[in-house]
Order: sequence, then C-alpha cells, then structure tokens
Amino acid sequence: MSYYDDEADMGRDEEEQEQDGQELPQTVADLANSSAPSALRGIRACKRCGILKTLEQFVNDGCENCPFLEMVDNPEKCNLCTTAFFEGQSAVMDPRQSWVAKWLRVDNYLPGVYAISVTGQFEKDIEEELESRGCRWRCRPAQS
Repeated sequence: MSYYDDEADMGRDEEEQEQDGQELPQTVADLANSSAPSALRGIRACKRCGILKTLEQFVNDGCENCPFLEMVDNPEKCNLCTTAFFEGQSAVMDPRQSWVAKWLRVDNYLPGVYAISVTGQFEKDIEEELESRGCRWRCRPAQS
C-alpha cells in the first residue's frame, strides 16, 4: 500500500516531495515524529500523558505531547515528571482512529508507546501549573 498518488513518488524522501510542492498526509507526518523506547530497561512513563521512553530519551527530546513541562536537557525535571511505576503498554500508530487510544485517552496525542496505567504524583507546584493550564494528567497516587 502506498501513501502516494503515483509510483514515481515511491522511494523519495520527504524533502524531495516538499520541493515539488507535494506534502505527506498528516498521519505519515505524525508517524515520522513519533517515538518509541530505545531500550527495554529503564523505561519511564510521562506522568501527564503516559508516553513511554527511556530517561535518556526524555532528557534528550523531552515529551512531545507535553513540551510545557520543559524536560529537555533537565534530568532533574525529567525525574519529577516521569515515573518507572506503570502497568502495561500499548503501541498506538494512529491515535485518531484507534479505539485503544480513545480508551487510554491519548487520541489527541502523537503516535507512540503508551502505558496502560501510571502510578505516581506530581509535586504541588507542577500540579498547580497543570491546573492553571487546564491540563489533565494520567498518573494516580499509589494505593496503600
């Protein structure tokens, strides 16, 4: 299956097509910006959106869904805004069409690997900032 209208476009990269004035469909562009954990060990979940990455990926790239958390090049903030305590995972390729993405409430986020449930709690100042922005978050306090 090809996303392009004719066979001549196959094998050409995004830059070549944009030079011709032809744009990629939005789902293909979203997939190009998606991320997946680069390792199986040390995976963490963003406490707000639940996307899964390694700590190194959060430090290098931040969270694509939550740029206002400002995790890029800030390991301390990454530790505050992510958690290693999560259950399950689901790879979401097309969030707008996926029933799983709707069930997880990640249908407005970018494609990626998401935790089924996230355990943890934001610090009060981060929680207040999110509330002032009108943002919801996925992490739940640990049950004792």
